[in-house]
Formats: sequence, structure tokens, C-alpha cells
Amino acid sequence: MNAPAPSATAAREDLAGRGRKAKASSPGSRRHKGTSWGERAEIALLSGPGIIVFVTFVIFPVFTAAYYGMFKWKGFGVPTNFVGLDNYRIILTDHLFLEALGHNAFIVVMSLVMQGPIALALALLLNKKMRGRSIIRVLIFVPYVISEVIVGTGWGLMLQTGGAVDSLLKSIGLQGFVLDWLADPNIAIWTLMVIISWKYIGFAVILFLAGMQGIPDELPEAAAVDGAGYWRTQFSITLPLLGPTLRIWAFLSIIGSLQLFDLVYIIWGQYVSSTAGTSTMATYMASNGRLAGNFGFGNAVAVVIFLISLAVALLYQRFVLRRDTEGALTGGN
Repeated sequence: MNAPAPSATAAREDLAGRGRKAKASSPGSRRHKGTSWGERAEIALLSGPGIIVFVTFVIFPVFTAAYYGMFKWKGFGVPTNFVGLDNYRIILTDHLFLEALGHNAFIVVMSLVMQGPIALALALLLNKKMRGRSIIRVLIFVPYVISEVIVGTGWGLMLQTGGAVDSLLKSIGLQGFVLDWLADPNIAIWTLMVIISWKYIGFAVILFLAGMQGIPDELPEAAAVDGAGYWRTQFSITLPLLGPTLRIWAFLSIIGSLQLFDLVYIIWGQYVSSTAGTSTMATYMASNGRLAGNFGFGNAVAVVIFLISLAVALLYQRFVLRRDTEGALTGGN
């Protein structure tokens, strides 16, 4: 005997019940249980020290600098000569600061243009199997680990008038190429770029090599089987997969260029850098702040540098690193 067919109302109720059960059991509709006190204590214990260090040595100094930047302060005692935003007005209208800002912008662009292609070419070369590859990698990376004081002092002595570079050019009959490498405003900024590239290009090479190690060997091998040549493989496989590494290196290079201080200060000193056309925002801060006995003004310059660097970092992350950061984020509903 056949069972009686269910009514339409019963069928609809059965389907609705199944839908409610499926919705309740789906991962997206589950409500997260509240975090227990034990988990909260564990999170506080693990992240607390890092948060305390960050607030103490990053956040607090920024607000302190912003506070002192509103005073004309000599660096000792309680600041009393309140000038408000006058320090910031002077900074943003001072042609010396604007020139220093322009130099920083030039260094940012030229660091990317000069270091990027050379470092990428060296990384591609050193990524191939060759005799002495490890030694070459170490030699390229050595300038990066040398102290800026040593680098600045050494290059300053070699490039001074009558120094080692001039003597070398004269000895090989190139007297016409002897120039005032450090004092000529038309040449000094390019001299600085050569020194910066020599020092920091090793970091870019090692970073690119590390990124290339993450590329599966099967992809270039498959491209070779399909008939792709070496350069076609690099442009179609290596460079696209190396994109996140290139973008991270560019970000680090931009921020470092905006905050450049030590090499300029060591080679050109506190006053020559402005006349030679190599001053930066950081050297301007030192010359017009601490060395001028106006620590309030120096703090105001530090705040301006911080805000410029922060704005560049946020814009870069928003428009360049957005795809990389979104791909790295994981989490539930």
C-alpha cells in the first residue's frame, strides 16, 4: 500500500525547518562565543609588554615633541615661552626647509630609480648557479652592515679636494674629470646618491634573492618546456611573483630616504650641506634645533617630518600595498 502524499502545507513547513537548521549550522551564521577571562589574561600577558614598549618609545615621544614644539624652549627647565603654532608657520615658510624637503623628494625618487634596476639585475645574476656565488653575495651585502660613521668618514676623505679619487683620476690621465665632488651644488647631490646606492644596494639584493627563493622551481621549468627563453621567463614569471617583495623594498627605501640624516651630516657637516645642496629635513632639524639652542623649534621640525612620513606611508599602503595586505589577512565572520 502506498503511503499518503504529504500535504502542500506540511511540505512547506518541512522545507522551512530544514532551511532554519541549515542556516543555524552554517559557519557564517554562528555567533562567536565571548572571550573568557583566561583568554583575555593570556592576550594581555603576551601583548602587554610590546604595547607598553611601543607606547613608551613611540607614541609618548610623538606627543611630547608636539607639546614642546609649541614653545620656544632651550632644552632645560619647564617650557614657559609659549608660541603656539608659530614654529610650524616658520618651518613651512622657510625656504631652507622647503629646499631640504625637495632634496628628500629627489633622494626618494633617485633611490628607487638607481638602486632598484641594479639590485634586481644583480639578484637575477646571483640567483643562478655559479662558482663563488656565496662570496659575491657576502661582498655585496658588506657595505650595508658597515656603520654610517665609517662609510661617511671614508667617502668624505676619498672625495675631498686632492683626495684619493682626484689622485686616481690624475694618475690615469683623466685630469679633466677632477671635480669638486662635495662642494659643487650641481654635483654634490649626485655624489650623495652614489654613496647611498653603494651602501644600501646590498640590502635590496638580499631581499630580492629571498623573494626569488619562494618562487617554485616548477614554474620556470614548465616555461622552459613550453619554449620560453630566459628573459621571457623572468618577465612573465619571476618579476610578477616578486612583486610583493619589490613593493616592500620600495616602501622601506622611501621611508629611509625621507628620514636620511647620518651620511649627510657626517660628510657635509652641519652647515655645508645647505650650501652644497644636500641638506635634508633631518639635517635642517639638527641645525636649526639642537645646534641653534632652540629645542622647541627642533621638536616642531621632528613632528613635521613624522607627519610627512606618516602621510606617505598611509598613502603607499592604501594605493600600493593594499592588495598585498588584503591577501595576507585571514579571519572569520
